Amino acid sequence: MPEHRQERAASAASAVPAVAREPQYMDRHPDRQPDYAQSVEYRKGTSRGAARLPHGFVLEPHSHTRGQLVYAASGALATATARGTWVAPANRVTWTPPRFAHSHRFYGETDVRLLTVPLDLCGQLVDHPSVFAVSPLLREALLALTGGKERRPGAHGRLLAVLVDELADAAEQSLHLPEASDDRLRTVTALLHEDPARPATLAALGRTVGASERTLSRLFHAELGMSFHRWRTTLRIHHALAHLAAGLSVTDTAVVCGWSNPSTFIDAFTEMVGQTPGRYRAGLRGARS
Repeated sequence: MPEHRQERAASAASAVPAVAREPQYMDRHPDRQPDYAQSVEYRKGTSRGAARLPHGFVLEPHSHTRGQLVYAASGALATATARGTWVAPANRVTWTPPRFAHSHRFYGETDVRLLTVPLDLCGQLVDHPSVFAVSPLLREALLALTGGKERRPGAHGRLLAVLVDELADAAEQSLHLPEASDDRLRTVTALLHEDPARPATLAALGRTVGASERTLSRLFHAELGMSFHRWRTTLRIHHALAHLAAGLSVTDTAVVCGWSNPSTFIDAFTEMVGQTPGRYRAGLRGARS
């Protein structure tokens, strides 16, 4: 790659905050964060609202007594819990059940929509944090529930019930990056979190932590539910979403995240996110204009 492109990629990459692996990795600048709570409307034990948040904005670890849906109408968000990190671009919505401690980080200028789900509706959804695909119907319902005042008494409650009913049948599209408990596996995943483009093979990583390639491969499947290749690809896609939201080009994002061939990156991104990185990036630019 030409030297000037390498410099641009390195410069842009340094401006992107690391994808949150655990809450303690997040920036803590409450004095520089907009008053998110003032953008949320509270009524009869539920909350709903919209806010436009800057790139890198973090909501500190917290929990709710009810369920929560968070949707990025533009931009992207990462939700971190003790079970790992879920990333949602604009075609997905995050779900956090009641009493799950979690935190959020937002990438790009994010038009975020928040809905609290009453306890009597939470049982219709899965009992673990997840991300669901957003159909055109779900998108319009999310925007309607968070974008204006209730025109008729009870209208929002009825629409929320329809939305939850639709989500109950929606496919989970989690882009979930689970956390390991085995010390050797945690060390390996930490190394890759620090540098997702690290080209080391599983055998080389095993030598670093004193484990065989076979042992690490077994641990990835047993603890994380996926192969080493799948886990690392998911990690790189997490970082790619953040880089693209921050304005990096598709080619430079591919390089920074560890793909030597942009077409291979495009194929992986499309398979996991549901659209090409170019279309995703164009959608972010269109949302800002």
